[in-house]
Amino acid sequence: MQKLSLNQSLQQRLSPQQIQFIKLLQIPSAELEQRIEEELEINPALEEGMDMDERVKDEYEDDYNVDDHDDYSEYSEYDTYEGLDVKQYLDQDDYAGYKMQGDGWGDDDRDAMPVVATSTLAESLVQQLGFLRLDSRQEAIGMQLIGSIEEDGYIRRALRSICNDLAFTQNIYTSEEEVANLLKKVQTFEPAGIGARDLRECLLLQLDRKNHDDIAVETAIRIIDAHFDEFTKKHYEKIQRRLDIDDETLKQAIKVITRLNPKPGSIGSGDSAAAYLMADFIVTNNNGKLDVILNSKNAPELRVSRSFAEMLDAYDKTDKNGSAQHKSIKETVTFVKQKLDAAKWFIDAIKQRQQTLLKTMKAIVEFQREFFLEGDETKLKPMILKDIANRIDMDISTVSRVANSKSVQADFGIYPLKYFFSEGIATDSGEDASSREVKNILKELIENEPKNSPLSDDKLEKLLNKRGYNIARRTVAKYREQLNIPVARLRKQL
Repeated sequence: MQKLSLNQSLQQRLSPQQIQFIKLLQIPSAELEQRIEEELEINPALEEGMDMDERVKDEYEDDYNVDDHDDYSEYSEYDTYEGLDVKQYLDQDDYAGYKMQGDGWGDDDRDAMPVVATSTLAESLVQQLGFLRLDSRQEAIGMQLIGSIEEDGYIRRALRSICNDLAFTQNIYTSEEEVANLLKKVQTFEPAGIGARDLRECLLLQLDRKNHDDIAVETAIRIIDAHFDEFTKKHYEKIQRRLDIDDETLKQAIKVITRLNPKPGSIGSGDSAAAYLMADFIVTNNNGKLDVILNSKNAPELRVSRSFAEMLDAYDKTDKNGSAQHKSIKETVTFVKQKLDAAKWFIDAIKQRQQTLLKTMKAIVEFQREFFLEGDETKLKPMILKDIANRIDMDISTVSRVANSKSVQADFGIYPLKYFFSEGIATDSGEDASSREVKNILKELIENEPKNSPLSDDKLEKLLNKRGYNIARRTVAKYREQLNIPVARLRKQL
């Protein structure tokens, strides 16, 4: 028998205004500017500029001192969107991986930084140079190298000529070896392959960032490294005999190579998907006090059109007094009111976004205070999204949307907010060490290993364990790959 039953359930749905806030929260500065321009075009009730009443207020977006605030009570009036089930809005949340328990730079994150696009490739490279804590001399050499990069991404000018350029134009006397060392750092920038001297080096730079444990990638490296001339002439049978590989392995290796970009500089000129850096926040150290300031593009001055509001008042009075065109006037009143409401909702969402951004950034700066004071990445503490969410009493998904596609400019460079999120590694002392600290030690061990007998992942695991870091071999392998360091057999030098 069929039975008919009624069930009651309470479900919380996102309103259009809450959805608008979520969308605004997750976009970075440049996209916000474009989004505001779109809203200004479609809504005549929205205008640029500040209301007269607002001009006398000491607005929060002008300056915010981390050390002057002990709680978050001042933000309570803007917390109306918290506690909502955002999964009803987005089926696939974007806070997995690094954002929960993993490291701040996973495989996908390493290949492309999801941050704001700048106008030129040169600007991006200069900003990425800020990640390297260089002295003024090294920075000048790096800038000279970036200036020597041609439109397709190559540096064809001889290093000796670059040395001469530095001596003549900047009175900096350097050696080819010093310039070459700085060039290696520039070649780690995005896009992969940038700063190569020729096509062979360009392809090797890109292959070096791929998974070296993949047989197709390893074979591709061997082909380009030792048999580049044969490859360019398509002498595949000769390559196959010399490498002693089967048809399928050769086919997969060639497939890997042909997917590489022979002109890495081209993505800066017209590819809208190219990802470069622009700071959303600025953190300055004023004699031990850390000030957090929003990028001005994140704090636009918007207001509801006074003339539009007066128009509503006039039409509303006409409607109440009665008229032969009552229906037409009523429709006009409805239209004007909708536009005014939309303008108010948009302004409120922008304010909510500003408050949430500052609130989250303040918590991050407080958590990583020692780093922002000194710029020493060994001072970075293990931190996951939940740590910040608990501090500011917001949902993890909200913190995720702030961290994604945002960056901060400190006194020593520009950093994506993802940079500050990393997992903790247990130590013998019972404390947690940042995975970034472990990576630095891992990199140091590999740099000092015997060149004719490089350390395997098993040996690296044991050395790290001896230093008090409880880390597994598979984690060592993961960190080594994230540092773009090949396996031991490919590091061996005869």
